[in-house]
Amino acid sequence: SGGAAWRARPRAGGWNRALPSPARVEPTMPRGRAALLALGALLACGLLLLPPAARRHVPARLPANATVRAGVAWVGRRPDVLLLHGQAFSSGTWQALGTLALLAAEGHRAVAIDLPGRSESAGAVARGRGRAAFLRHVVQRLGLRRPVLVSPSMSGRFALPFLLAHGRQLAGFVPIAPVGTREYGAVQYQQVQTPTLILYGDRDTGLGQQALQSLRHLPKHRVVVLPGAGHACYMDKPEDFHRALLGFLGQLQ
Repeated sequence: SGGAAWRARPRAGGWNRALPSPARVEPTMPRGRAALLALGALLACGLLLLPPAARRHVPARLPANATVRAGVAWVGRRPDVLLLHGQAFSSGTWQALGTLALLAAEGHRAVAIDLPGRSESAGAVARGRGRAAFLRHVVQRLGLRRPVLVSPSMSGRFALPFLLAHGRQLAGFVPIAPVGTREYGAVQYQQVQTPTLILYGDRDTGLGQQALQSLRHLPKHRVVVLPGAGHACYMDKPEDFHRALLGFLGQLQ
């Protein structure tokens, strides 16, 4: 079965999403009521072209003032995947690495977003609960169904509060040497029942091993260490990373 891959980033208070697809719709949604109605008509036309099983996976409502670039493909029954990024990277990293295309080919709907704080993103998100609320809003607006959350490095500031507060909304969690793990105690981690793949490179002797000491308290976890890889292990060893990720996703089905 096929899948869909998306790139999304907040831009001027909204979202930009992209998926390579033979058929592409590029609506713009400004503040004006007329433009909003026009976008609704375009989306409605696009939904009519989809099979019934796929229609329910396309979000009917989008944030106001959003610029949207959307591509539609058949969505399989495999888990959705939401990919975050590290400090030096962006949603485009997962596209350039081939991760989005690979996941789509395997039948997953894959979404990569730019987190607030980057130059491409608009505004700032409050700490702790605000960041968890931000990811919850993303999941709801994009119509993701219990996605697997992939969280490298800096994105742990968003992913960990969301995991601890809304772990039941995730089918799986893939932390890749995330920051912020020591801000939570063992008891908090032990209450999370989300299947977790802890990933890091064996050359990441700092943050990778530090994160492991906290994340090992998650009850349903397994650990994969990528040999010859540093902190951004998915960049150093993309084939090994993809193999580990797909293996974990396969166990969730």
